[in-house]
Amino acid sequence: LLLGLPLLLGLPAAGRAASKALVCQEITVPMCKGIGYNLTYMPNQFNHDTQDEAGLEVHQFWPLVEIHCSPDLRFFLCSMYTPICLPDYTKPLPPCRSVCERAKAGCSPIMQQYGFAWPERMSCDSLPVLGDTEVLCMGYNHTEATTLPPFFGKPTRPAKDAAKNLTPLDGQRPSGMDCGQTCKTGQVLNCAIPCYQPYFTQDEKTFTTFWVGLWSILCFLSTSTTVATFLIDMERFKYPERPIIFLSACYLFVSMGYIVRLVAGHANVACNSEHHHIHYETTGPALCTVVFLLLYFFGMASSIWWVILSLTWFLAAGMKWGNEAIASYAQYFHLAAWLIPSAKSIAVLALSSVDGDPVAGVCYVGNQSLENLRGFVLAPLVVYLFTGSLFLLAGFVSLFRIRSVIKQGGTKTDKLEKLMIRIGIFTVLYTVPATIVIACYIYEQHNREAWEQAQNCSCPGDPHRFKPDYAIFMLKYFMCLVVGITSGVWIWSSKTLDSWKR
Repeated sequence: LLLGLPLLLGLPAAGRAASKALVCQEITVPMCKGIGYNLTYMPNQFNHDTQDEAGLEVHQFWPLVEIHCSPDLRFFLCSMYTPICLPDYTKPLPPCRSVCERAKAGCSPIMQQYGFAWPERMSCDSLPVLGDTEVLCMGYNHTEATTLPPFFGKPTRPAKDAAKNLTPLDGQRPSGMDCGQTCKTGQVLNCAIPCYQPYFTQDEKTFTTFWVGLWSILCFLSTSTTVATFLIDMERFKYPERPIIFLSACYLFVSMGYIVRLVAGHANVACNSEHHHIHYETTGPALCTVVFLLLYFFGMASSIWWVILSLTWFLAAGMKWGNEAIASYAQYFHLAAWLIPSAKSIAVLALSSVDGDPVAGVCYVGNQSLENLRGFVLAPLVVYLFTGSLFLLAGFVSLFRIRSVIKQGGTKTDKLEKLMIRIGIFTVLYTVPATIVIACYIYEQHNREAWEQAQNCSCPGDPHRFKPDYAIFMLKYFMCLVVGITSGVWIWSSKTLDSWKR
């Protein structure tokens, strides 16, 4: 605690008249709670009559306090706006000049970078020097700390409701030349999200790396085994089953995208190296673009291959097409599966709509723009899921009809029932994750603006601040990869072992 502070001497006319009795009150300004003393008095030297007024003004400095541009800043600001009140000491006890000078040395360069000068009424020259024989002053007992480089942003205007003591965004505000109007957080233009998601704790951020890395590696192992099995024995996998192999190959590349992020690191993939904020509407750098293409192009291609798989099952079960008849349209299947994602990927790159994901540390589209999320991600996924589900439903209806006819004829239906069970399992293994992923995206697009606005203007340490559910994000990443892991069920048989033995 700071009541056994170094005692110091000095503020002449700047202080309040000694003859005026000071009435102590408990500090209620959120930023100044736990500062080392808990009693203050009003009005202060800036003529704030209430702590609400003082808190509204001092909280404009919260971004500077958050980035630790100086370890003395918070104590200095609070000693000015909520001056210490000692019941047995009736004179003002201002901060020492050295405290002010250290705070100014660390934070003034950052303020100047964005056109703000150190406030004249907080001039260090007006404060007493440590050791003055006439006026006591208050020092701050701490070990010297290195100040951070000046890359965070200037304070924003205060909120209208003084009673809430609101604070600006715990984010970054790079210069317009580098960010322009592409950065927007909670409707605040030229305001960028930090490199790492500000909503979650450090432990949650660490677990995210482990979680995404674990499932991406398992997905890679499962899909690479499936693809290798196909390459060893191509004749074994005919239509209508063959699209499963191409779907698995797509997830192989999707898992590689996450593995690239795992190897390269969150900041190297998803963040602007100069300003330390997340990428906004860009087409580069190369590492970001590569990860985007692996995740987006092959992710969308996998969805189309699932639609094609549903179509081929419908043609085989409902329309009674043979393997050769379905295979004769293979070139059209490939054209649709690769051309549509190519056109969408080119459109995203042409519109510079690639952005960083501050949670998983990858580059994708729609992480920072709700319009892009709806147009390039949500809408296509909903269309693919709906179309594929229609084909699947029609195929199952046809299979049940065929089964009834065959049973009436006295023929065994074991093989047909086995095929139906396998198709049913794989249908669940795809449609359930795909539906959950869409639900997670809907949850995100519905709430993202509210999260950002709450982050932009929030009370420090408020445990009830509106923020995203961490578990939903982890569920989304898991469901994005689990289809690749479970696609291997199609090759889990003795035939696979025989193929590998040969």
